[in-house]
Amino acid sequence: MPELPEVEITRRGVAPYVIDQKIVRVEVRESRLRWPVPDALAEQLPGRRFASVGRRAKYLLFQCDSGVLLVHLGMSGSLRMTPENEPPGKHAHVDIVFDSGSALRFTDPRRFGSMLWQPAGAREHPLLLGLGPEPLGDEFDGSLLYRKSRGRKSAVKNLIMDSHTVVGVGNIYACEALFLAGIHPARAGGRISAERYEKLAEAIRLVLGDAIRAGGTTLRDFSGGDGKPGYFKQQLNVYGRGGEECVRCSAILREIRLGQRSTVFCPACQT
Repeated sequence: MPELPEVEITRRGVAPYVIDQKIVRVEVRESRLRWPVPDALAEQLPGRRFASVGRRAKYLLFQCDSGVLLVHLGMSGSLRMTPENEPPGKHAHVDIVFDSGSALRFTDPRRFGSMLWQPAGAREHPLLLGLGPEPLGDEFDGSLLYRKSRGRKSAVKNLIMDSHTVVGVGNIYACEALFLAGIHPARAGGRISAERYEKLAEAIRLVLGDAIRAGGTTLRDFSGGDGKPGYFKQQLNVYGRGGEECVRCSAILREIRLGQRSTVFCPACQT
């Protein structure tokens, strides 16, 4: 599943090609995504221009004067810039075509992604309500994690993957950040000190920043908005390496299940 770095890379990849470009039409070949593609896209977007492309958590926000297009990549979705006349593949469900001759193409084999419309002046979309701070923003730090964790008996990995605590820390980057901070992923969140949470917040920032600079993580078929693959997989310390040696101490990495997700850690380095 594309996580925050992959979504941010997609945003940076497509933004220069869609901002201030006149939209001429919207082609919906398959509307049955996680939620039906609304008819409002074909009605509202032609003749308009995107003023900006933002991101909130894993949602891409395409802003124009009549509203906001919210895009979620789901499990296997992608956005690519293609020539307008490039034949669509089997899973290319939506094209937003510009007068430049290019198209923003949404492809999603599993159809767990979404394209939704938020009219201008409407209240914040329900999917964005109640979300925690951005992990790379000023509102996120160790003291926030410490406050959110008080009284929590659940695993710290589940805490940092909860979008109400902080957005965008998915499974890959949670494993990597906990390794850098030296924290056992199954340790109860309420039993971790403020000092260790400062280290964890710093590790989350570091891991996500490095992943963005590396172009994301290619774990199946992810590539950025320009079609290039991500290379952060080459830097993974623990994720996907269960049974191999720790890069720090050479202990054998263990793999367990937490919150129905594979979790890899070093039993010697992480306590």
